[in-house]
Parts: sequence; C-alpha cells; structure tokens
Amino acid sequence: MNHPKIRVGVDIGGTFTDVALSHPDGLATCKVLTDYARPEQAILDGIAIAAETAGVALAEIGQVIHGTTLVTNALIQRQGARLAFITTEGFRDVIEMRSENRFEQYDLNLTLPKPLVAREDRFTLSERMGPAGEVLLPLESSDIEAVVAQVLAGGYEAVAIGLMHAYANDAHEVRMAEALRKAAPELSISLSSVISPQMRELPRFNTVIANAYVQPQVADYLGRLVTRLGEAGVSAPVFMLHSGGGLISVEVAAEQPVRLLESGPAGGAIFAADFARGHGLESVLSFDMGGTTAKICLIEEGAPKTANTFEVARTYRFKKGSGMTVSTPVVEMVEIGAGGGSIASIDTMGRIQVGPRSAGSEPGPACYGKGGTEPTVTDANLLLGRLDPENFAGGAIPLSVAASETAVTGRLADTLGISAADAAFGVTEMVDENMANAARVHTVENGRDIEHFTMIGFGGGAPLHACRLAEKLGIAELIIPPGAGVGSAIGFLKAPFSYEATRGMFQRLDGFDAASVNAALAELEEEAAAFVAAGASGAEGAEAAETTTRLTAFMRYTGQGWEIPVVLPYKSFVDGDKSEILTAFEAAYRTLFGRVIEGLGIEITNWSLVVASVLPETPPVSRHDSGTAVTVRRTRQFYDAALRQTVAAQEVERAEMTAGRAVDGPAVIVESETTTIVTSAYRCIGQGDGSLRLIRKGDKS
Repeated sequence: MNHPKIRVGVDIGGTFTDVALSHPDGLATCKVLTDYARPEQAILDGIAIAAETAGVALAEIGQVIHGTTLVTNALIQRQGARLAFITTEGFRDVIEMRSENRFEQYDLNLTLPKPLVAREDRFTLSERMGPAGEVLLPLESSDIEAVVAQVLAGGYEAVAIGLMHAYANDAHEVRMAEALRKAAPELSISLSSVISPQMRELPRFNTVIANAYVQPQVADYLGRLVTRLGEAGVSAPVFMLHSGGGLISVEVAAEQPVRLLESGPAGGAIFAADFARGHGLESVLSFDMGGTTAKICLIEEGAPKTANTFEVARTYRFKKGSGMTVSTPVVEMVEIGAGGGSIASIDTMGRIQVGPRSAGSEPGPACYGKGGTEPTVTDANLLLGRLDPENFAGGAIPLSVAASETAVTGRLADTLGISAADAAFGVTEMVDENMANAARVHTVENGRDIEHFTMIGFGGGAPLHACRLAEKLGIAELIIPPGAGVGSAIGFLKAPFSYEATRGMFQRLDGFDAASVNAALAELEEEAAAFVAAGASGAEGAEAAETTTRLTAFMRYTGQGWEIPVVLPYKSFVDGDKSEILTAFEAAYRTLFGRVIEGLGIEITNWSLVVASVLPETPPVSRHDSGTAVTVRRTRQFYDAALRQTVAAQEVERAEMTAGRAVDGPAVIVESETTTIVTSAYRCIGQGDGSLRLIRKGDKS
C-alpha cells in the first residue's frame, strides 16, 4: 500500500541518474550510470537500490518526482517528430530570419542554427489579428480546408500553429486546430496561444514549434515510464519538475513538454535555495557540477532567480543569440560544458581546452575502464590525487590510474612536452577558470558583486572544485550540503506544486487600464490554480493545500527592445496604482543598471502569474564558526592549485563531520557519492543540518 511519506526524486543526467528516496527514518540515495537507449531502466534500477537500502518495499512508495534532459537532448540532437508549422501569410520565414542579430560580429563564416521546420513544411493562412485582438482579416473555411489537405498529404506526426497576435485573440488558431483534430485525431497539435501567449512572434513561434517537435517522443517516454514503474510494483503517481522550479502532473508535462527544458538543473536550484533559507543566507551562488555540465544560479532571499525566456541548442555554446530562444518559465542560470566527463583537448593554438564535448556514461572517462580513450576532468582529478581509485561511487566504480595516465599523456602531455601531472593540472585549472568566468559574468549581468555571495556546491563534481572556484572568485564561505552528490534529486522532493500562466498585453503606463489588467489576471489565476490543483490531487493533503501567488510585469522604457521583470503585489488594481508600479519599475531598473532614465515613457508588455503550493518552513540551522578537531582517518596527497604544489592532506569520513567538528585544510572529506576537497586556504566545520561549512582562514564567519 502506498505510503504518502515515502517519496522518490529521480534526476536523469548526462552521465549519472541520481535517486533520492525520502522515508520516515531518513533519506536513501544512490547514483547509477545513465542508460541512453532506455533511460527508464536506470530509473527502475536506481529506485530498486534506494528502496533496498531504506528497507522499503516498492509498493510502499507514495510519490515519484522526475526530472529529465529528454526535451533538451531531442532539440539539440534534432531527434523530434516530423513537424509542420502553420502561420499567418507573410510570416512563413520568421523563424529563419530570426532577430537578424550577429552574435559573432566578425565571423565571416557565421553558422546559425537551422529551424526545426524546413521551409517546405511551413504553411500559411490568409488571416490577420490585430495587437488588441481585433479581426483585421477573417479566416475563411476554404483556407482551412486547403491547409488541412496539405498537412494530411505530408504525413506529419505533429503540427505547431502560431498565428500573428494569437496571444490577444486565439479564435483563428482554435478553428485551425479543430479542423485538424477532426481530420486526423491521432495528430499531435500545439497552439502558440496555449503554449506561449506572449508578445513577440519569434520566441512565441519557436516555443510552440519546440513543444510540438518533442511532444510525441516525450508523451511516449512518460507513458512507457509510468507503465514500467507499475509493472515493477510502483503504483504511485508520477510528477514532473518543470523548468520554473515547480511540480506538474505527468499528464500536463506530456501536453506541454517544452516546460521541461531545464527540469533537472531547476531541482538543483531548489535544493540550494532550501539550504540558503535554513542558514539565513540572503545572497547565494548555487554551483551544480555533474558529469556533463556545470550550472550556476543566483539565489536571493531564499529563492532562485527566474526568467521567462531561455536559449537552447546554441551553435556557439557560450554565445547569446546563437541558439533558439523559447519563451517558457525557467530558473535562470548559466550552464557550461564543464563536468567530470568533459573532454580535454588541444586547440589550434596549442592550448588546453575543456568541453563542451563529454564522455558521458558511454563510454565515460578513460579511468572508468569502459572503452574511453580521451582525457576528461575526472581523469585529471584522479591523477592529481583528488579522487580515491578504490572508493569512487562508494567503491561501485573502480578507477584505473593507469588508463587516466595513458589518456592524459597520449592526448595532452606528449603533444605539449610536459608531464602528465602538469597536463592534469592544466585541465582542472582551465575548467575552474571557465566556471569562474561564467559566474562573474552571470552576477555582473544581474547587477551583483560576487564577492558578497556564499557558494552552495553540489552535484558529484562540485565538492571537488568548489574551494578552488571560491578562491578564484574571492568568496569567503561555501557550503556543501548533505547528499550533495544527488542534490538535484533531493531538490525535487522540496519543490512545490506550481504553474506559471502568462499573457501578452501591451499598455503604456500613463494609459494604465486597471479594469482590463484585472480581468486578464483573473483568467491567469484561474488557469494556474486549476493546473496546481490537478497536479497536486495525488499528493497528501492536496485538497486543503495552501497556495501563494506571485505577480510579475515585464516592463521597459519606450524605445527599448527588451523588458525587465518587475515583481508587483497581487491585488485588484485601480487606475491610481500607476505611481506604485512606476516606483517598482524604477527600483528594479536601478538595481540592474545603476540608474533610471528621466523623461521617457514606460510600457508594460507581458504579465506573468505564478500559483504555488506553500511548503513547510525550512527550520533554522545551528551554525558553527569553529569546532573541535575531528579524528583523521589517514593522510594522503593531492595537488593544491593555489600553492602550485602537492600537499599532505588529512582524510576524514563525511559521517565524522558532525555539528561542531572541524578540520583545517588541506583536507579530503570522503563519502560514497562525492569527495570534498578542502584547500590549504580554508577550514571546514560541520553544521547542525549535516552540511559542511568551509570558511576562508582569517575570516571569523
């Protein structure tokens, strides 16, 4: 029988699938290698291992929460459905013309991502809505019939419909969809007025196309997962973590899979935010490093920073504008190809570079002994003494030092004329510098000073690199939470049920129409609340679940190309609230850009309303600034990058770092899922919640 307090979080990553099982007696976690061909198999294997560890029967599991990279991978690898796109006549090439921005100004061979829909698969309707929702050109039945015939003749699996100004009036999109469903009931159909009802046709078209492109594949995968779980004895309801950081039902996820783009990384941000609240930290840098990528996110006042657009499948990995912009709620973070499996190579100028290619789980780093021959970050860490070859992943994956040395020597050291140790140091220093640069840019873009932040590091790779990254960034304090190796999966268990509803509605602030805004917001609240209620219906106490509402207006000065998010109190507005909205806009603008612009008009373009269930308050943590020395297990050596030398480090079991126990760096703190490196510049103190608090020597707190 299902037990409501037994819940499982499962995160499929590029290298490992992480599982966290919460039960009345504690938390059981495990990592298994991701199965690319059958991703659900790794989930089943991981849940079985965690359940056995916890002494829990599979039939007792009351809830499964899942995050997946399936949507992102399908878009990057172009492995989606055969797709048709229907739009307004004259706008067939919007997705190919893009924004006309040259993200790499001086590259004469600039490569732009190809549209997901080829030109011959784009069809047009002679119709037109105005920006206020007025019908400028009626949609004729004959046009609908002609397009239906073209779609049927093309043998498409899915159709995306994106008509001009459909966010203001969806009547034409709905008519077109009804005709297609009548003619081909099995066809997967996505409407821009449902998926992304916001201004700007390029991101709106991209979003509905991306949703339609992956919908058949995601629906098939989720259906297969639910079936396989049931066959294994797990009859619990399955929920998905969406990219905005909340839970939705598996049925909603199958209808709107574009909301799953960053579901795994969002779980990590929730995990870090929970610890930030417990430790009373206002400004936190979340650092999530796994086997394939590293993710960095700002968390302020206990909540991760969010955005309403996201760029996927960049042709130039670190260049904004080189990918496909989609407008869907997302936890805002910077993601770079810097994970344990990231492959090191030598570029045309004879320099070591790391990523974005990754060895993943198949074949994995050379030291895994599964056929990998290229040097990776994990191989470099092994050669530098930061990993124990006999105790990696709790001893489940023995590592071969000889294989790492062969890969690093043959591919890097011999070419550069240096030792394998120096080449390994070059690899780790390069990956750490890449992450430090990404963190600096991310904080500067958000108008913040990174030195005043506390870092929370998690994921299998972050504890290995967090100290060195903090040294580069000038950060005095960092926290490694318990369960850091499977942080995203644990974060799933801490996520609320939530849904973000959006609406494009252009108004100048000096002509603010409170009545129309209130009417639109009422519709958004009804939509979001219905989704939250539907998703939470399988959760314990869902019927009486308390919810909270967050309202954001996207605003700009007249003449500007892009908006900034402005959080407003959710209430019934009156026309006289213009001054309150102006004050909120100027405060947000000043935070980002340091000043406001006098004499310019202000515009509101889009509204966003989030309804979320209220989670139990995170209890405050007993924090320790100092402590008594812990018992040292043994001494081993690792390379300290800041000192440029190998140091004798104390090795300590993570279980011994209880509240008030301390160890000075250099030290190595070991556990089954990761290893924490404490460099010579830091000391580590156990905290009341089981986390490790690393403080720069000379800093009192």
